Amino acid sequence: MKLIIKLGKLLFVLLLLQSCTAEKKEISLIKEMDQEQEMISSYKEGMIALEKGDTFYAAQKFLEAELLYPQSEWASKSALMASYAYYLQDYFSKALFNLERFLKTYKGDPKESYAHYLIAMCYYELIVDEKTDLSSLVNAKNKFQYVINNFPESDFASDSKYKIDLINDILASKEMYIGRHYIKKQKWIAAINRFKIVTKDYDTTVYVEEAIHRLVEIYYHLGLIEESKKYGNLLGYNYASSEWYKATYKIFNKDYKKIEIKKATKKEKKGLFKKFKNLFQRNEKKSS
Repeated sequence: MKLIIKLGKLLFVLLLLQSCTAEKKEISLIKEMDQEQEMISSYKEGMIALEKGDTFYAAQKFLEAELLYPQSEWASKSALMASYAYYLQDYFSKALFNLERFLKTYKGDPKESYAHYLIAMCYYELIVDEKTDLSSLVNAKNKFQYVINNFPESDFASDSKYKIDLINDILASKEMYIGRHYIKKQKWIAAINRFKIVTKDYDTTVYVEEAIHRLVEIYYHLGLIEESKKYGNLLGYNYASSEWYKATYKIFNKDYKKIEIKKATKKEKKGLFKKFKNLFQRNEKKSS
């Protein structure tokens, strides 16, 4: 009889525990459903704000949606949309931070290609003065190239190629600008090095024809006729209809005049001295 009572008590405890476990699971499921509904609500608010142009508020709602239910499949999408909203607002540093976080948190996500592309676009938009700061240009180019190499079939590969062409044009124009400056200063070796960079690294840009012509011109000026002819033949073979080839062709005619170096006139030199003098006078006043 005692044994039956003990078994009855044990059965009662087991049923009670089972009931509690089931109840906890039900509560947990309800909480998850509530979290998911809150997350979807925040995400929808973010989308509405984005459509209205309130991108900053949209970013906040997307981040809120991600935090509400991080284990949901919507979390990665929310994180990416927050980055996109920051990008639209020109908050590129915030967009970059969130995109890098996205790549670390959601490794292997199907939308990874877009994240890399958006990082490249952020760097591209950060290009302010290509003559003084190349870091954004280089970062953008490297990221666009990453998209092409790793996601060649994605929707972003073709635009990445186009953007790289634009960046290469900018980088080539900088090399040409410096090379022309060195010609004026009669720094021939430095000028040659710059123009060779264009022919080697930026041979698909619009500047390659002029770069080859400048090499012909400099080598001819230095008396290195065979080297000059080598580059002249290269220009003729690849760009026979180019205006720069016509200019190169004239170099080997008897009437060709060598590069004329425009030296500073006395007036220009005096003006430069006056600028320096004024600068020193200002400094003396500050120190006194």
